[in-house]
Amino acid sequence: MKRTHRVLGLLALGLGIVGALPGPVAAAEPSAAVAPTGDVHIPPTMRTQFYNGQDSSVKEFPFIIAGLREGGSRPQGQTCTGSVVAPRKILIAAHCKAAEGTKTFLYGLDDLNAGGGTRLGVVSYDTHPKYVNFDQGYDVAVVTTDADIPVPNGQYAKVAGSSDTELSKPGKSGVGVGYGKKDFNDDSKDVTVDKATLPVRDPGQCTGVGNGVKPATMICAGFADGNPTILPGDSGGPLIIDGKVAGVASWSRSDFKWYSIYGRLNNDMGDWVNQQIGTPPTQDKFTLAVTPGAVKVDPGKYVSATVTSKAGTNGSEKVDLTASGLPEGATATFQPASINSGDSAKVTIETAANTPQRDYSVTISGKGTTDTATTTLTLTVGTGTPPTGDIKVTVSPGSGSARPGFFTSATVTATGGSGSLSLKASGTGLPFAPFFNPSTISSGGSSTMQVVAPFQAGTYTVTITATDSAGKTGTATYTLNVS
Repeated sequence: MKRTHRVLGLLALGLGIVGALPGPVAAAEPSAAVAPTGDVHIPPTMRTQFYNGQDSSVKEFPFIIAGLREGGSRPQGQTCTGSVVAPRKILIAAHCKAAEGTKTFLYGLDDLNAGGGTRLGVVSYDTHPKYVNFDQGYDVAVVTTDADIPVPNGQYAKVAGSSDTELSKPGKSGVGVGYGKKDFNDDSKDVTVDKATLPVRDPGQCTGVGNGVKPATMICAGFADGNPTILPGDSGGPLIIDGKVAGVASWSRSDFKWYSIYGRLNNDMGDWVNQQIGTPPTQDKFTLAVTPGAVKVDPGKYVSATVTSKAGTNGSEKVDLTASGLPEGATATFQPASINSGDSAKVTIETAANTPQRDYSVTISGKGTTDTATTTLTLTVGTGTPPTGDIKVTVSPGSGSARPGFFTSATVTATGGSGSLSLKASGTGLPFAPFFNPSTISSGGSSTMQVVAPFQAGTYTVTITATDSAGKTGTATYTLNVS
């Protein structure tokens, strides 16, 4: 580790929880103004000696993940911190959703500035149904990502529920983890993983700030002088007590010289989270996935995708690959036809000239020595058949590679909607917004998208949006690998 003491940057405020909280503050401390984003300015008289966190790592907390947003002022747009709770599920604070800019996540890095890692897009961002604002409680959400998050050996975070009543008892001690700021004004631009030990306090000690701490939905932890405390960028990060996530970082007083307030999960909030998670797949069996998950091909042509696999706890085993649900006259070829779990293969689907033009759900199966795993590939032949009025966007190929500063291209097709369709794309870390030629197409038309590769190596997710004349939209994602 490059240092032994660091600020825990954990606070809420992916959207802004710490700015000026309404209501009075402790008499001996300055009043604070509420900030609508995580870009909170702290008076220069406040110094980092008040906040002493410790270096940590993804190895120590395999489920920790960074939340990013397009336009965020921190390096890589880091705004919040989350916990991976299932292959495609992330536990985070509800207020992080409200921050402006496209949301993505970056997994696997101790330092976000190091480059690399796995970038993931957002399919859905579900906040607790009772959530209104962070200071009113229920500040918790579950994000569903567009691809599996490669947490090794299924070491997902375990979330507390209503049966874990003792976890929030004063006198307990928890560990807070986050990628947030390490100094008040982010002069160091540090986006590494930090941790800090924070004792649970009696809510009666945590008074005089904003609307107060609500024991039913909040946990007050840490110290009255904020030594250590959470900081902007830590919003949504876990408070781990007895091996379970008992809280998510929510807010503090605007000067951060105060306690750290977490959304409480050992109650109905945690029960709701666990309902959203469902039952993760057992890790003793191997799993399959396909990238991209949706492809398009014209009748009489062929298209390819990559089938990946992960070994279970029983280790590597031989897996024989097959496909079912193919359209009439189509064939699927795997190269190779058998792999060892943990390896990948190329699948090529070739259609016939008379293959009906519509969408198909192709099931790819892998038969191993212990079990059979499956994954689904959405295949669109020709223009496909999007639901009436909906906009369907496809991109081919679904991923590409380029050297830093060079172009990569893909064909974007959009169908459905009403009137002409306008195309645009965005992605965290891109030096320029992708270009389209043409930028407006008719339903069923195609455009060439060109993406300028960032100058930093890594994997980047590009979100493509088609908007019709009525304002309705459809999206697709493109993965750019820069090396």
